[in-house]
Amino acid sequence: MSALLLSLDSGIFIVTITAVFAKIDIMKPYLSILILFVLFGCDTKQVITLEPVHAPFSTKEVRTVQKQKPTNVILMIGDGMGLTQISAGMYSNDNSTALERCKVIGLQKTHAFDNLVTDSAASATAFSCGVKTYNAAIGVDQDTMPVKSILKYAQDRNMPTGLVASSTIVHATPACFYSNNKFRKNYEEIASDLVNSGVDFFVGGGKKFFDRREMDDRNLMDELKANDYMVSHFAEEELDAMSVDVNKKFGYLTADKDPIPVSGGRDYMIPASDMALDYLSEKGGNDGFFLMIEGSQIDWGGHANLTSYVVSEFLEYDKIIDNVLDFAEADGNTLVVITADHETGGLAINPGSTMDTLVTQFTTPKHTGTMVPVFAYGPGAESFSGIYENTEIFEKLKALVVE
Repeated sequence: MSALLLSLDSGIFIVTITAVFAKIDIMKPYLSILILFVLFGCDTKQVITLEPVHAPFSTKEVRTVQKQKPTNVILMIGDGMGLTQISAGMYSNDNSTALERCKVIGLQKTHAFDNLVTDSAASATAFSCGVKTYNAAIGVDQDTMPVKSILKYAQDRNMPTGLVASSTIVHATPACFYSNNKFRKNYEEIASDLVNSGVDFFVGGGKKFFDRREMDDRNLMDELKANDYMVSHFAEEELDAMSVDVNKKFGYLTADKDPIPVSGGRDYMIPASDMALDYLSEKGGNDGFFLMIEGSQIDWGGHANLTSYVVSEFLEYDKIIDNVLDFAEADGNTLVVITADHETGGLAINPGSTMDTLVTQFTTPKHTGTMVPVFAYGPGAESFSGIYENTEIFEKLKALVVE
């Protein structure tokens, strides 16, 4: 008796063939004939009984791998922070940056709907709302129709939300997360949107757009308080002197107009970011939270073509990145995504540069159309590798937060 194993698409089967051989060597000449006979016998109506057998010797194991989804999402935007800005900051910091802690790195294409060189509004709308739009658009598509942001999707999931920026809180990047406006410089209209946005925590400049308005006589500071906000500003009290109540929403305005550079004495970004983490993690609990932190003035240094301005703003932002990654590492359920809206200035580090002294040159006082890096850390980080459109940042976040 000999058993012939046949591997078919439907499994592994055994066909029993009766034969008597005096010696095993006698079987060899007939083996191929037997196989052909069994498989391709001329009687097409012949029924062969196939008995399924298991293969315990198989080393293959089918597994379903469930990708872990984050509880908390922190999106960090270094405005104007291209690869050279990062490099300049790194070389100015003993050849080190907190970004090296991120092992997943991608590249995003920054172009706007109708312009290869984007502005902050079109780019922020792309990664906050998932659509390519025209430059100067705040949370609207190319036809000026409102689109829903990732912050709003997070709110639908009962996640508390926060915004921290070294610009005004009504500036292009933060505005795209809570406002829908056809023009980025409609600051007073955008401030009105923040009052009813439901954002739980915000810190940034722009007090004048709330309490000394030109378009109407509304006092949005009072309206925020009526909407259950604990709200204050730089002229009343220092941010770090405030006691935050997680049972209330929180807002703090750091300057009347634009905040000053860090080199000029601005000192609220690090404590504000730490405060946001503490506040949102306590308030969110098991529901998690969404937080956007923008290093706005890296871009302003690029526009001014001042490398020292770029580097000082990056170095402060790098400390915030390090603190955020510390939080994410300790928490274990926090996704951190760090990117830029675009590169600013066409900055280059030229020959003759050393770690101590950089020889740099700008090609423009405006933005450029180069791709910018995306760094990711934590559960879901693997989704952010590769090269993709900036709208994909929204899609990837939405898949992790909502779906």
